Amino acid sequence: MTRKIIRDGQTAEEIAAALRAEIIAGKHAPETMLFQEELAERFQTSRMPIRESLKILEREGLVLLPANRSAVVAPLDVESFVEINEMRAVAEPLALRHAIPELTNRLIAQAEAIQDDAEKSDIAEFAALNRAFHMTLLGPCARPRLLSHIALLTHLSQRYFHTVAVELEYSASSHKEHRALLAACAARDAAAACAILQDHIEAASRLMEDALRAKGAAPSSARMESSSQSAR
Repeated sequence: MTRKIIRDGQTAEEIAAALRAEIIAGKHAPETMLFQEELAERFQTSRMPIRESLKILEREGLVLLPANRSAVVAPLDVESFVEINEMRAVAEPLALRHAIPELTNRLIAQAEAIQDDAEKSDIAEFAALNRAFHMTLLGPCARPRLLSHIALLTHLSQRYFHTVAVELEYSASSHKEHRALLAACAARDAAAACAILQDHIEAASRLMEDALRAKGAAPSSARMESSSQSAR
């Protein structure tokens, strides 16, 4: 498919990528309105690629497009977070099982170097390093659709991480689990590595779910009802 380049080079995909990164990093708060006119002025383009970029983000679950209303940054809710991480806990071990036979010592050393950096990082850097660690080990699975699916789930999960991780004391546990995962991968023990990875994702999910509930994140059903009433 040929991408149309609009005025000074901005495409819908490029605009979506910029907005995606900002939403994930928490620069646009949940339920913030995104006005097409303002975005068109910011990106120096027409409204057509803006609309297309918002549709991309809607498909990814990052933006809501209510009828006859401005786009809205998707809310954070506990039910969605649980679903995202249930899917990760299945998809990532599946990818790892296929990746283990193809993992080279070089890739394992690369993942170990990323983990070294993660253990010295602050909370602002940790999320990106954590994602890089996981994707380095999963990359050789030769399942591009699966990796794309995992990347999207990771992006969605990161929004919640930026919201509550600063309040958690999870990093020490995460580092320990990553080291165990590296050891299993180095031993080419696929069964052990997949079990460690699944437990790792589920443990982090439980901790963050509890933090979200403590912060009062509403279930998606309540959010939808609130949005419906606001639109009346």
